[in-house]
Amino acid sequence: MNKTELAQHLSDKTELGSGQAKEAVEALSDILTETLSRGGEVNIAGLGKFSVSDRAARQGVNPATGEKIQIAASKAPKFTAAKALKDAVNGR
Repeated sequence: MNKTELAQHLSDKTELGSGQAKEAVEALSDILTETLSRGGEVNIAGLGKFSVSDRAARQGVNPATGEKIQIAASKAPKFTAAKALKDAVNGR
């Protein structure tokens, strides 16, 4: 499902017009991006937690040449599903 489809589903399930639903999806995306870029967390009860994970610098291998390369440290967005979401996916 992409943003457009998500906005359409949101519009169908609520009294929001399709334009308002699209704005709501865009706003949620912006809020998540801004919060995570500052190193914060977003916890949505029943859905899960969005956070930032630190990845340490490490050594890797270039698969084309076999040459060892240094991979820089980085940060990556992370999502941890809530128990309620896990149970729903597993049919419990």
